[in-house]
Amino acid sequence: MVVPHSITVTVIALRQRAAVGGARLVGLGSHRPATTVGSAEIAARFGRTGDWIRERTGIVSRRFAKGEAMEPMAVEAGRRALTQAGYLAADIDLVIVATCSARTPVPVRAAGVAKALGVGSAASFDLNAACAGFCYAMAVAADLLRAGSARRALVIGTEQMSAWVDPTDLGTSIIFADGAGAAVVEAADEPGIGPIVWGSDGTAEAADLIHIPADGRMRMQGQAVFRWATTEIHPIALLACERAGIRPGDLAAIVPHQANLRIVEALARKIDAPNAVVARDVCESGNTSAASIPMAMDRLLAEGEAEPGGLALLIGFGAGLTYAAQVVRLPTRVPAQV
Repeated sequence: MVVPHSITVTVIALRQRAAVGGARLVGLGSHRPATTVGSAEIAARFGRTGDWIRERTGIVSRRFAKGEAMEPMAVEAGRRALTQAGYLAADIDLVIVATCSARTPVPVRAAGVAKALGVGSAASFDLNAACAGFCYAMAVAADLLRAGSARRALVIGTEQMSAWVDPTDLGTSIIFADGAGAAVVEAADEPGIGPIVWGSDGTAEAADLIHIPADGRMRMQGQAVFRWATTEIHPIALLACERAGIRPGDLAAIVPHQANLRIVEALARKIDAPNAVVARDVCESGNTSAASIPMAMDRLLAEGEAEPGGLALLIGFGAGLTYAAQVVRLPTRVPAQV
């Protein structure tokens, strides 16, 4: 096979890089689809009210990507993250797209996103860990940067969950939504991304809690997922704080996956971080799976709710079952209003 000159140069450059002390988060961006769907509209299908949905999930409205596609949403979020970080697309040499809602496994979304952004021949790949996907992708990016395999990465969570929802299924119709969030991560002498605590439960019982059967429409055992998330996840979050060498009282923000407001509130109570703002984006954005954490971080900074440069605890959990938690230092540059 003939190797293009540009690829050869990239490989040589990688070989010359030395491992560094850590990685840090330097930019955030997000994209919310234009179409807002209120809970009352969805509730009417099932003879319920918008208040009925809000009382059970906390969701007042969510965004659907009507006329929008997954890759363009990722591109827009990535472009905004680059702008906040103060970098050009040419400064990126690694693109990771976390998603579980791609309709086909190939071609990889990350390559198309990189091309659309003008990144060039950067290493690009997709990662699927469902709603924990962004935390997984952040950990992979940080480790690759520390190893010297890349210099600067763009990590994007993008989802079009509405495409997988059965509009006649009450349990999923009222929760899932669409959107994209992105982060620019770079190698650094001092670590700004703490050790990840992650894992999975691939037993048949666990896998059945959130799955897509042969009909291609998502099914979820909501009450069982709620019990798992509210009893098994907070010890993971506390261990992430311990491994990062901090206490919950040091946190400026808690950013759980925006699965359901009751889950978010339960996790926040058990973590007990009195100085931390808690992301509650699920109320206006719904459950956007791997996109929910970066979208929430971006909004917290843009609206002045979180302190730039403060410590944030990220907590992802979802289908698989998969889970992950890590402490990161938020960017010091504040994004534009989202």
